[in-house]
Amino acid sequence: MSKMWSGRFKQGAAKLLDEFNASLPFDRVLYQEDIEGSIAHATMLGAQGILTQEETDILCEGLTKVRKEIEAGDFVFVIEDEDIHMAIEKRLTQLVGDVGGKLHTARSRNDQVALDFRLYVLRSNRAIARHLETLIDTLLKIAKDHTKTLMPGMTHLQHAQPINFAYHLLAYMYMFKRDIERFESSYERNNLLPLGCAALAGTPHPVDRQLSAKLLGFAGVTPNCLDTVSDRDFALEILFNIATMMMHISRLSEELILWSSSEFRFVTFSDEYSTGSSIMPQKKNPDVPELLRGKSGRVYGNLIGLLSVLKGLPLAYNKDMQEDKEGVFDSVQTATLSLQILTAAMATLGVNADKMGAACKVGHLSATDLADYLVRTCNIPFREAHHITGRVVALAEEKGCDVSELSYEALASIDSRIQEDVLACLPLEASMNARNSEGGTATSRTLEQLTHIEQWLKKKEA
Repeated sequence: MSKMWSGRFKQGAAKLLDEFNASLPFDRVLYQEDIEGSIAHATMLGAQGILTQEETDILCEGLTKVRKEIEAGDFVFVIEDEDIHMAIEKRLTQLVGDVGGKLHTARSRNDQVALDFRLYVLRSNRAIARHLETLIDTLLKIAKDHTKTLMPGMTHLQHAQPINFAYHLLAYMYMFKRDIERFESSYERNNLLPLGCAALAGTPHPVDRQLSAKLLGFAGVTPNCLDTVSDRDFALEILFNIATMMMHISRLSEELILWSSSEFRFVTFSDEYSTGSSIMPQKKNPDVPELLRGKSGRVYGNLIGLLSVLKGLPLAYNKDMQEDKEGVFDSVQTATLSLQILTAAMATLGVNADKMGAACKVGHLSATDLADYLVRTCNIPFREAHHITGRVVALAEEKGCDVSELSYEALASIDSRIQEDVLACLPLEASMNARNSEGGTATSRTLEQLTHIEQWLKKKEA
């Protein structure tokens, strides 16, 4: 069968060109969006009198049949059809006859693919955001049990100050909350209809773009057709949002890998989400977070790939832009599966509170509390207090104990201005709870943050 665009050509396309030129092997994913867009377009054409009501009904019924064929697996995809748009239109014409050729009135593949792809991306934004909400809710459930579970907070991967485990998990909850806000913002910004722009300059037919937008659930229409058909900012945005989200997942994964090691033993993965070694029978490997960490590189590549495709393109549409979809499809699939398995792995995670608490006794985590005490109680300038505390740490190192375990006499031997009430601020739990500024790790502040996240989630569900 000849191409639908073959009128000005004397020779048929080479088979190699068909294979190279076609996007059908991957853009068939967009069949749902393509059919929805075509039904809305036909409905609008009918409302505007461009088609008769009978023609509109025939087209909409035919498109519904095509969708059922695809979903039933009865639709035959042929590479010569090039893309999902042509494949559906050809089958529609086979079903309904010549009236099928009227569907493309006042429409180009340029605005048609822009519509299909935009619908897919908008829906993916929302779907990924919902998966993120489920992940945050899972972390919230874990955190509620650990607002007093001490663990070492770190800088430079060195023990720094005591925090509680819930507080640490909250840091990731707020990262994922920002991710959700980015997906939502992108949805709102890009929720505009491209259909009706035709090839690049609009159409002379009396179309009603606002009606099409209403039928498809868009908030409005794009304001400039030349920009619209060449715009892939919405695709770049979801790729960036996924890349940022996967960076956050990768950071959490790195810590989970460390925490599950024999050196830490802070957490234990369930057997369901662990793997073994082919040669070492004792091994229990954290493959889930390792793969999650690795997949961040995959989605970064998809973002850079599309940026590179678009960077030098003149207006308006160019065939280069066919390269816009595979990376997005891959990143969306990667993000979805990653969120699902991370949520499941976290829901079954074992938390070893005793190991976390024991680790807090390494590294003199309450040293800063001693310096703060010297400033606050003894009116010593912080730089001098810092020096005095350093000498106390050196003494503790000599004695082979933690600063929090030194006696008052040992502390006073370093500086006579230290009073016995210093002992109240050095215990690890006291050190953690002393950090009660807004956003701090004190259990009272941690509970505030947990309440904030919980209330935010409830608003999302309402």
